[in-house]
Amino acid sequence: MSKARDLEARLERAEQQLRLFQRVSRLMTRDMELDDVLHEIVSLIKDFLNCDSCLIYLVENAELILYASSDPIGPNLGKVRLRLNEGLTGWVARERRLLAISREAYNDPRFKFFKDLPQDTYEAFLSVPIISQNKVVGVINVQNREAKVHSGRDMEMLSTVGEQVGCLLVLSRQKLAMPSGVLS
Repeated sequence: MSKARDLEARLERAEQQLRLFQRVSRLMTRDMELDDVLHEIVSLIKDFLNCDSCLIYLVENAELILYASSDPIGPNLGKVRLRLNEGLTGWVARERRLLAISREAYNDPRFKFFKDLPQDTYEAFLSVPIISQNKVVGVINVQNREAKVHSGRDMEMLSTVGEQVGCLLVLSRQKLAMPSGVLS
């Protein structure tokens, strides 16, 4: 690829990333239910990263609970739960660190299998903590059926969306605590 084409491709990807961040920010300003916003976000991430699955887990009572999925796994939402010391997702939450596995994620010793999640047979795994007010409040997982090496740009993008989701959760809690009619 010529240098000019490479620059054009990088510029196009940067513009796509900016549009993604703008769309997530706009979701934060809409009067939508949290579940609906999270489902929109997993869909945006799945499209941007061209991955096979995107899941969002939120921390509730020292457990990670599956809140949103880009896949049609409806009955499992809210039912798939793991402790902060379980699985790759629990490790990301506990360690407050990004985790990228390019192949055979299911063979990682930290892996926990859920028979109801087809994503558990996928090869590649990318996960970032959702941080709000310096606390881990959730985790975003991206998975691919085939092996995939995630770029530093994709990792940074997912981390930034994780920060945006953290802000969204703060706003959601404030909305719940706000008396009706305030700022209406």
